[in-house]
Amino acid sequence: MSVCYNKLWKLLIDRKLKKKDLLALSGISRGTLTKLNKDENVSTETLVRICTALKCDIADIVEVTDINK
Repeated sequence: MSVCYNKLWKLLIDRKLKKKDLLALSGISRGTLTKLNKDENVSTETLVRICTALKCDIADIVEVTDINK
């Protein structure tokens, strides 16, 4: 199983926000943003911070995918 953050990027586009806006709103680091860009694992705490900043649910920003497909 793997994580995919395409929903997060679509949500930012829909809200006319840039990745730098996400950094400012959520307080995450650039390193964490890089991990998100590469679909790497980040902590649940980080995902909760993003959800709190964007006033959304975790299912709105992350998707678990089957890498065997």
